[in-house]
Amino acid sequence: MDAVFALIDTLQYIYYLLIIAYVLLSWLPNVRESFIGELLGKVVEPYLTPFRKIIPPIGGMLDISPIIALFALRFVVLGIKEVIAYVAGWF
Repeated sequence: MDAVFALIDTLQYIYYLLIIAYVLLSWLPNVRESFIGELLGKVVEPYLTPFRKIIPPIGGMLDISPIIALFALRFVVLGIKEVIAYVAGWF
């Protein structure tokens, strides 16, 4: 059970870092058009898009949706771990 939780935590941490890297790339001109920027976009944008639809940028410039997405990711991971612990308790 601990190995499963460790795997989930590791995957969550990797995705967390990918989101942070994608946000930091937005501050550098023309980096999102590079291979790494496009790859990160393909991995991260599907997750960020629903948050961007709900949360408008503050002042037209400051996009806080990645911050909310990171909080949501953490809560989803905690929920998944609780469900796994609950189901594993049956066996």
